[in-house]
Amino acid sequence: MKAQHMTMTDRLEKTLSKPGKLLSIYFTAGYPAVEDTVPIIKKLEEAGADMVEIGLPFSDPLADGPVIQESSTHALRNGMTTRKLFDQIRDIRQQVSLPLVIMGYFNPILQFGVEAFCAACAESGIDGLILPDLPLDVYERDYKEIMEAHGLSVIFLITPQTSDERIRQIDSASTSFIYMVSSASTTGVQSEFGKGRDAYFKRIADLDLKHPQLVGFGISDAASFQRATTYAKGAIIGSGFIRMLTEKGTGGIEAYIKGIL
Repeated sequence: MKAQHMTMTDRLEKTLSKPGKLLSIYFTAGYPAVEDTVPIIKKLEEAGADMVEIGLPFSDPLADGPVIQESSTHALRNGMTTRKLFDQIRDIRQQVSLPLVIMGYFNPILQFGVEAFCAACAESGIDGLILPDLPLDVYERDYKEIMEAHGLSVIFLITPQTSDERIRQIDSASTSFIYMVSSASTTGVQSEFGKGRDAYFKRIADLDLKHPQLVGFGISDAASFQRATTYAKGAIIGSGFIRMLTEKGTGGIEAYIKGIL
């Protein structure tokens, strides 16, 4: 593994402990163009994003709404693969210092080989993984040891339907933050937060969990970012950012981020 100025765990901990609210941006690797991955990450850091989630394109993205699904399909048509992603980000730590998390589905990781995938993440300086279809008990039984050995923080999702008991189990198993899904729908389909969602955010805040929460699904502008972070440490924007990339390309990144913050 290449020498890193800061370990993966250190980068996440340092960012999560910063004062103020955090903005994490999700984008699909290989979209709009196959070689846009690294330029997008660099522009996001320069514009003031606190964290980046790199989406690993997959042909059957169950939790993703139409915007992210289309970007994933487009990236695959562009020739994006797991191997190509690791080739692209091999030297990313010479260019950016903000935390980088890969978000994807478990099937491509199984196809790649879990050990090989985790080793490639560590070599590239990836800080964590978000794998929506990897159950907590399967992770703890079969993959925790491998992923922890490579310094990867695995981030789990909770929804309004997740019981307090399950949330506490996830909090106990977590090592960085909890991904708080704002609703039970897919990404990018709701236009605003309702009173029920505020009650859910407050319920989670009242649990006084050990790990901070970042809210995802349905956040696209400054107003929804502020609302989502009333009770949480930060928020994640995906579909709204990808829509902007579709309309304006990578040249629109700085104005978009500054418009959120």
